[in-house]
Amino acid sequence: MPSPHRARRIIAPLLAVLIATTLGLASRLPDASAADRRALAGRFAFDVGDLNADPAGARTQRTVEPALEHLRAWISSVGAGAALADLDGDGLPNDTCLVDPRDDSVSVTPTPDRATRYAAFPLRPTGVPYDTGITAPMGCATADLNEDGRLDVLVYYWGRAPLAWLQRADVPFGPAAFTAVDVTDRPTELWNSTTANVLDLDGDGHLDIVVGNYFPDGARVLDAAAKDDPRMRMQDSMSWARNGGRNRILRFTGLTPVAGGPARPTYADASAALTDEQARSWTLAIGGQDLDGDNLPEVYVANDFGRDYLLHNVSQPGRIRFAELPGRRDADMPKSKVLGNDSFKSMGVTFTDLNADQRPDILVSNITTPYALQESNFAFVSTDAAPLTDHAPYRDESQRLGLARTGWAWDIKVADFDGDGTDEIVQALGFLRGTVNRWAELQELAMGNDVFLQYPYAWPNFRDGDDIAGHQRNPFFVRGDDGRYVDVSDRLAFRQHATTRGLAVGDTDHDGRLDLVVANQWARSQFLHNTGPARAHLGLQLLLPATVPGGKPRPAVGATVQVRRADGTALTAQLYPANGHTGGNSPDLLFGLGDSSGPVTATVTWRDAAGQHAMTRSLNPGWHTLVLTPTA
Repeated sequence: MPSPHRARRIIAPLLAVLIATTLGLASRLPDASAADRRALAGRFAFDVGDLNADPAGARTQRTVEPALEHLRAWISSVGAGAALADLDGDGLPNDTCLVDPRDDSVSVTPTPDRATRYAAFPLRPTGVPYDTGITAPMGCATADLNEDGRLDVLVYYWGRAPLAWLQRADVPFGPAAFTAVDVTDRPTELWNSTTANVLDLDGDGHLDIVVGNYFPDGARVLDAAAKDDPRMRMQDSMSWARNGGRNRILRFTGLTPVAGGPARPTYADASAALTDEQARSWTLAIGGQDLDGDNLPEVYVANDFGRDYLLHNVSQPGRIRFAELPGRRDADMPKSKVLGNDSFKSMGVTFTDLNADQRPDILVSNITTPYALQESNFAFVSTDAAPLTDHAPYRDESQRLGLARTGWAWDIKVADFDGDGTDEIVQALGFLRGTVNRWAELQELAMGNDVFLQYPYAWPNFRDGDDIAGHQRNPFFVRGDDGRYVDVSDRLAFRQHATTRGLAVGDTDHDGRLDLVVANQWARSQFLHNTGPARAHLGLQLLLPATVPGGKPRPAVGATVQVRRADGTALTAQLYPANGHTGGNSPDLLFGLGDSSGPVTATVTWRDAAGQHAMTRSLNPGWHTLVLTPTA
């Protein structure tokens, strides 16, 4: 018979395990029942079709420099992107800028619901320095860069600085209508960009560009002849990497007339607004949103291998400035879930109002695969409506909301797909799709010493056919009556035949039902045409007046709208189409009105070169175009 002392030594740890297990089970949030999931999914319906075909000689991996050959699959994991917009001027956002890594193409493609309007065509970089041996497009954004009322296309790359395709007024819509121009005065600099955003940072009424870079500047990642490349390095930490390519801010300074072509926007390098630490992160997504009501966008920088940054915008016209806002830790909050103190491999960001306090909340995609990387997405919910000061008034509530863990997540978008006034949430999932499981190698790499991590030779093999989180389904989250979100993607019959990178949302036919473009990696991209029940809606095309001779009004990027419905509830949204990883929404806003049929009150605030403005209008349900002028 064991002695009392020995018995206590045995019983104490067993009792601790029992208590911990009991508390864990007691605190576990319940899953939705099958009946509840079926009812939630029944509110949605989509026709799913391919957005593009298979190109001739379609590849499944990239050519890389010799030092990276043994991890080609890892290096080849990004590069699909899409943005929705009205490029052909028919009044509908039914044109897609699509980036396909299978042939490194950038194309303008009609959405399948109106595919007969024109044949898809590529945007080829003629007339500018471009080396196809070391360069590949990573994504695109649409915006009126030269303020003539015609939407242009911004494309960012590994292997060079971004290019803008400016749309001409004197040429019929098609490939000849787009002219490629550089947006920097150093076009041969070798950037390795993974994301970009277009927004007015300094409040002067003109659009600036923020570019998120990844691999170090000058690294010839895709150059098969680049032996002994001294600039090629992987991240120097799995949780605090600071050796990435320098993020850039390009501040709009004016327009240069071009004989026989569209006026060219010019930019000044304002990257000094970022600290060295902020600039050298491995950035995968950039989000802009006005969090303090001044119509200047705060900027959320979502970083791989290190902490994110929320930057309070304290700019003035002609001078871009930020103040970093760190989160505060509560007693029950893990350090790594505090805003700005994480290392969860952030790869997407978007904004919505989760607690109905009219201050935008922040959703961030992370690697959250339960099998091996038990981390967390973020749902940073506002805790204070007071003006922003020295900290970020946000707390992560992803676990409570049912959003904590999904998979290897990239882009993230919110949209009211059923028109009831509450946003749904969609995410792009998956990393390497293959048949040979490489989780063990990844775990070994993640637990290794950071001293060796930056050297490619220290990495294990990740080759064609290897699989890491390659068969995950993109989630479709619907909010239940208890406030928690439920993933109903398995009941919507989405065909998931690839890993996904970018998502783009827009009402392509103006029927009041939001549609979705899914940009897939190494596979056809898809268009999800919303065929669910039609409900009352308010759609707004918000435009700023023309500023150039012969120009037309242009999207009022940065405008905020609050819609007050007949039942007294308020809905708020902001126009920042390029937020996220590599997916761009259409430059308009759609509000679901549910069963309401009467007029609603819409208050619009915006900023232009003359300052901040506001207007209030009573509007009937349906789509409206508002040209925003101080006297409108």
